[in-house]
Amino acid sequence: MPRYIALIDGEPGAYGAAFPDCPGCTAMGETMDEAIRNAGEALREWIGDRLSAGLAAPEPRSADALLSDPDQAEEVRAATLVATVPLLLDEGRAVRVNLSLDAGALAMIDRAARERGVTRSAFLVSAARDKIALEG
Repeated sequence: MPRYIALIDGEPGAYGAAFPDCPGCTAMGETMDEAIRNAGEALREWIGDRLSAGLAAPEPRSADALLSDPDQAEEVRAATLVATVPLLLDEGRAVRVNLSLDAGALAMIDRAARERGVTRSAFLVSAARDKIALEG
């Protein structure tokens, strides 16, 4: 899964994230963590729009590659935080799968999904996205 570098700047209550490899793709948040979470959604939408328009997703560069680029190095050094954000794209088509789960775990999943007003599938996809975004 590709991971893009996000540059985080700002102050408590108003942080912004920008992607050097995705010009114009930005996100905001009251905390750095919220800005990074929102950056993941912004990246997904930005790349999705690009793909829908028939354009390719830009190749993500590493932090070292950005530091080696004279046009980007100063921005990277000036950032308050440099984060990597995974690209979690949907393909727009559902695929049926067969899973085996512990009965207690399934009951917990179903209860949590009901409390959130979503289907079991939507809950599991959301949980998987969250886990991947946090841990890669």
